[in-house]
Amino acid sequence: MPTYPISPSHKTSGLVYFARLIDKIRLKEAGKLGDDYIPLLGGGFDGRCCKFLGVSYQEIVERTKTGEANEAILEWCFSKGHRPDADEILIWNKFMIKRGWRDEDEGATQRLEEMKIAAGLKERSDIVTFFDLIDADEKR
Repeated sequence: MPTYPISPSHKTSGLVYFARLIDKIRLKEAGKLGDDYIPLLGGGFDGRCCKFLGVSYQEIVERTKTGEANEAILEWCFSKGHRPDADEILIWNKFMIKRGWRDEDEGATQRLEEMKIAAGLKERSDIVTFFDLIDADEKR
């Protein structure tokens, strides 16, 4: 049975996606992350999260290797990079949670539909965001 990273909807100190970023790093280090995740490590949503926090992916990888809890790593990111206020976190969360739904920029909605087909989930009308797709594809 595959080991999947935590859902992208899971929050760390109120912030969605960060726990998944850290979980993927930990799974990779333990040799338990599926090969299909490897090409996008540090890119995609990982890269967006790093950019939002103002800390490089590699710096987060190194900090994660210390074994600290997710909250401590996130607090370190805030101190090193950008500490978002409550409004910025709200905007981040809503952007990420809804990504793919009616997004014409960068062809996100079209890409979501293509990914649904590739995952064998074309007929799933309940999958309208990338978070929905990730959770469905990972059997959540």
